[in-house]
Amino acid sequence: GGGLFGVLGTVAGRVAQYFETKQSQAHEKARWAHEIKLLAMQQDRQLAEQEHALEVLETEGRWQGLTALLEADARVGKSYLWVDAVRALTRPILTCVLWLLAAGVWLTTQDAGLRVQITQTITFAATAATLWWFGDRALVHSKDKTK
Repeated sequence: GGGLFGVLGTVAGRVAQYFETKQSQAHEKARWAHEIKLLAMQQDRQLAEQEHALEVLETEGRWQGLTALLEADARVGKSYLWVDAVRALTRPILTCVLWLLAAGVWLTTQDAGLRVQITQTITFAATAATLWWFGDRALVHSKDKTK
């Protein structure tokens, strides 16, 4: 009977070891899946941080450019009356010409793809000119009010 109990004990030990190994492997798989999920979350966070840092740098650069432009305009000073008038009318006239050019291309060009491409380019320039002109004027007027 001792041999029989020895064999049964060995078989029971092996069966227990099998289930123990299976449970250990399941635990490792779950741990690895959790680590992969954590790494993906860390990558997403780092990407968001990098995008935010890039947005901050772009905004700072825009403000520095606007500040430099306003300082350069302030250094120009007064000149002859007609020179000041031409200088003051350059941006509004350029803006109107760009919008008229965009409308003209849109109305006269027959090729739809070419019309869209040219109109998008001109509209970008016209929008930039419009926003720059009004943005610049708003800052000048707000500075005058604070003085």
